[in-house]
Amino acid sequence: MTSTDTPDLTLVLGAQGTTGRRVASRLAARGVATRLGSRSGEPPFDWADERTWPAVLRDVSAAYLVYYPDLVAPEALERVHRFAGLAADSGVGRLVLLSGRGEKAAQQAEQAVMAAGTAWTIVRSAFFAQNFSEKGFEAFVRSGTVALPAPEIGEPFVDADDIADVVVAVLTEDGHAGQVYEVTGPRLMSFADAVADIAAATGRAVAFERITADEFVDGLTANGVPAEEAHVFAEIFETVLDGRNAYLTDGVQRALGRPPRDFTEYAAATAPTGVWHDTEG
Repeated sequence: MTSTDTPDLTLVLGAQGTTGRRVASRLAARGVATRLGSRSGEPPFDWADERTWPAVLRDVSAAYLVYYPDLVAPEALERVHRFAGLAADSGVGRLVLLSGRGEKAAQQAEQAVMAAGTAWTIVRSAFFAQNFSEKGFEAFVRSGTVALPAPEIGEPFVDADDIADVVVAVLTEDGHAGQVYEVTGPRLMSFADAVADIAAATGRAVAFERITADEFVDGLTANGVPAEEAHVFAEIFETVLDGRNAYLTDGVQRALGRPPRDFTEYAAATAPTGVWHDTEG
């Protein structure tokens, strides 16, 4: 059940996003009173409008913080710092931040949350597998060519369902305070490897092509991705795919007591939904 006036609420920011909506649905299934933080929520929440912050924090005991479009955005650190401080002053006892691996700006935001004065947990994530089906890359798959500014570097793609399971465990169970869960999938793959897995799952010829960052931004915006988000994606590709994240971690195992889902499983489960279907074929 979702409530906006019951004390002891769990706030989920980015409630319509890739991880946020998964976290919200899992909390609802557990009967956790939840407030959905988004521009269309009640009360509405907007990272860019500080006037919306106090109302969304009222009666909240725990909060999942997701910064849109990403913590590498230039204004993110100051906003996360101020929001975390307000949350602590408002009586929020537990903050969970979705962070990114190998991003200096994200690590600064982590420090801001850690210093806010509440119990905290950091969920530091690899690239989402769902970038290929929910973040704009699905249009590239449907076209038959996934064109990205990605080098031949191994990336341990993590399933957003695993991230959501970790976040829900952190929000609802004891024993996770003060932990940094760096979550990855179970193997390193290049983006070309990931595209090959998708091709195998769909039974279609889907190729990978390396392009420039500018070409990438143009392609995303042409497929409806907001320009701000497209530029943030491009910056992430340019900064973190240099080998710094080409290793596996045990965050999912430590938080949940089970291994993470492999990208091949994700591709096999996603293909039947039709999101990668060639509408012209």
